Amino acid sequence: MSNREVLGQAARLASTGLLLQVVFRLITFVLNAFILRFLSKEIVGIVNVRLTLLYSTTIFLAREAFRRACLSGGAQRDWSQTLNLLWLTVPLGIFWSLLLGWIWLWWLERPDPNVIPHYGTGVVVFGLSAVVELLGEPFWVLAQAHMFVKLKVVAESLSVALRSVLTAVLVLGLPHWGLYIFSLAQLFYTAALVLCYVGYFTKLLGSPQSAKQQALPVSRMADVLPSIGRGRAFLNWKEAKLTWSFFKQSFLKQILTEGERYVMTFLNVLNFGDQGVYDVVNNLGSLVARLIFQPIEESFYIFFAKVLEREKDATRQKQEDVAAAATVLESLLKVALLTGLTITVFGFAYSQLALDIYGGAMLSSGSGPVLLRSYCLYVLLLAINGVTECFTFAAMSKEELDRYNFTMLALSSSFLVLSYVLTRWCGSVGFILANCFNMSIRITQSLCFIHQYYRGSPHRPLAGLCLSPVLLGAFALSAGVTAVSEVLLCCAQGWPARLAHVTVGAFCLGATLGTAFLTETKLIRFLRTQLGASKQAGATT
Repeated sequence: MSNREVLGQAARLASTGLLLQVVFRLITFVLNAFILRFLSKEIVGIVNVRLTLLYSTTIFLAREAFRRACLSGGAQRDWSQTLNLLWLTVPLGIFWSLLLGWIWLWWLERPDPNVIPHYGTGVVVFGLSAVVELLGEPFWVLAQAHMFVKLKVVAESLSVALRSVLTAVLVLGLPHWGLYIFSLAQLFYTAALVLCYVGYFTKLLGSPQSAKQQALPVSRMADVLPSIGRGRAFLNWKEAKLTWSFFKQSFLKQILTEGERYVMTFLNVLNFGDQGVYDVVNNLGSLVARLIFQPIEESFYIFFAKVLEREKDATRQKQEDVAAAATVLESLLKVALLTGLTITVFGFAYSQLALDIYGGAMLSSGSGPVLLRSYCLYVLLLAINGVTECFTFAAMSKEELDRYNFTMLALSSSFLVLSYVLTRWCGSVGFILANCFNMSIRITQSLCFIHQYYRGSPHRPLAGLCLSPVLLGAFALSAGVTAVSEVLLCCAQGWPARLAHVTVGAFCLGATLGTAFLTETKLIRFLRTQLGASKQAGATT
């Protein structure tokens, strides 16, 4: 597959993923807003912080390193060895589920059973759901490696939407079930997710002609299961060593990603009610990151991993590949910067209104608006970091990954300390400030790597982080106008004033985007080119 074809597939994967996720996430968004009006802050805190942390930690530690390592290999590989390696995620998941479940049950503070019943059942079922999800890991990697555009997004989004529907029905019909509701919904979600993958591949491999057209390395479902071949090793040990390198990095990355939840869970800096408010605001603030940045990061990580060779710098590779990677990286940085700035500028003036619409007075009063405004700044850093690390992790050699782990270790330690100190000083906002600090350090590390990587070549992809003065002026003017509009029109003056505030924001947003369209001509040409490549890739698949 040529670079253009790979890029077209990656662009189509990102754009299609974005579109489908928006549709399903909007459904989930509405359902969650409905559910929040029937729940206490305490149960939201237990489910969304304590139990979800158990599930996400188990999943992350069991599979993240395997995913990155197995997606980094070239086309010429023994897929039976790769699949054998991926099946190791299941026993590893069982180990982490049992260990973490024991800690959650016996080490951590247990909630009052009169306020939040069935906590033990929730721990057991959330741990079990993590193991169930790992059963679909080989199918997920096969789908990603062969760029099955719609499967991942449809499977995940549909499962999330069905979980929200089930939760809403049970909350209305059987509210006394407590944590049974969320435990059942979580297990249903993971089972539905795995069944989507298994069902798709069962149908695909049941048609030999279709499987042949997709150039799959397996021809029947039995080929996906673990196998021992004569005359070859059970595992590809180079892949296994790379997995170990990624595992050390993933362990530290998990602390950075979920650090505030670990501090809340193990150090008890916030009560369960405050944890619930913080988590809802955090999920709302990260909605754009999940909808836009995550599909882009996952899709273009595959592009960079396929185009670049890990053990060589830019001067020792095919210059066509290096140029393509540089062009894509520069454009992705520009997209991330523009998206992040837009969210930061307009998020400050519309945070309180968004929280009031989404969750009512429970969110829009108190610390909620300040939290969301702070999170808007964090989203800007999150956007840039997603793109820079996407490239960095795809281009680093094994030795560089190992060295990077030491940096991540220092970041993890400093983040935990800083989170604790800042939270004691300024409440839950301290978590976001600590995240901003650590994200800035991670961005700096990645920028240094990218600069060093392209130092001997004529390409300068970091130019994507520069905007024209005219566009920066448009952002600054929009920030000032919407801030004044919020003071005069929102949010206690009723819905006519609120609608006027929204109208002002829409006008400023349109003017800013129009300025971007006129000033960022190079980016517009790139996006048009990739849209054409995406359509062409879609026509050939």
